[in-house]
Amino acid sequence: MDAAALLEQSARQVNDYFARLDARYPTAPPRLVEAIKYSLMAGGKRLRPALVLECARACGDAEPSPTALAAAVAMELIHTFSLVHDDLPAMDDDDLRRGRPTNHKVYGEAMAILAGDAMTTMAFEIIAADGEPTLVPALVTELAAASGPAGMIGGQVIDMDEQHPPRKLSDLQRLHRMKTGALLTASCRMGAIAGRAHPDQLAALDAFGRHLGLAFQIVDDILDQTATAEELGKATKKDEAKGKVTYPMLIGLEASRREAREQLSAALDVVQPLGPHADGLRALAEFVVNRKR
Repeated sequence: MDAAALLEQSARQVNDYFARLDARYPTAPPRLVEAIKYSLMAGGKRLRPALVLECARACGDAEPSPTALAAAVAMELIHTFSLVHDDLPAMDDDDLRRGRPTNHKVYGEAMAILAGDAMTTMAFEIIAADGEPTLVPALVTELAAASGPAGMIGGQVIDMDEQHPPRKLSDLQRLHRMKTGALLTASCRMGAIAGRAHPDQLAALDAFGRHLGLAFQIVDDILDQTATAEELGKATKKDEAKGKVTYPMLIGLEASRREAREQLSAALDVVQPLGPHADGLRALAEFVVNRKR
């Protein structure tokens, strides 16, 4: 199965989950549920859920278990919450996300904040309620660490710090590992945990996630310079306008492309021992580096 088919399959599985939110939260304010679903169902690649499910498969989980699916849904909830808050006027102040108005432009800033808050709590509730009880503590720990002060949220703080912006490549890599890479790596680790990975399998998938996370952000930096807002479904060249450091600004476009390919090669190398069970991961890694949006 190629990357497009894998992403479509994972999107269908998590979308089925999201379609039942009204029934899952019958007493929640309808406007809140509407705002949550507006962002959850806005499309997107669904890359993180696909990584969760494919990493579980790489460990022998032929069909997605309820635990793997719960982990995939939880990861997408956290990712979507981060986008809703990232778009707020106090953060990146974006008007466009996934090709349509951002959440706060439709529902107002207060509701967008609350929708993001709700998605965070829903993520952990779904793991706790729908996951295998013996695996829940490890899954919760991974998701909390990746999205917390030493992960995505910490990375956002560094990205917003205009007094001490990253200037060196090592500083930029640290930012990328936290803001973007942490959730991608956690997607791989959570899939491995749901698939009851052996220690060597978990180590391989952890390394795969770290290489893929850096490659993903390098390509994002490249696309911000080379693609249009229509192609990406969001504003472009905002980092350049704000004076933020990106890979192309530090080492140039061609060197950035080479670095992305080197990270891809490293990601593919570490999953060689997993054999054909990791074919889906290989397809997703190629997609991440070769994508145009």
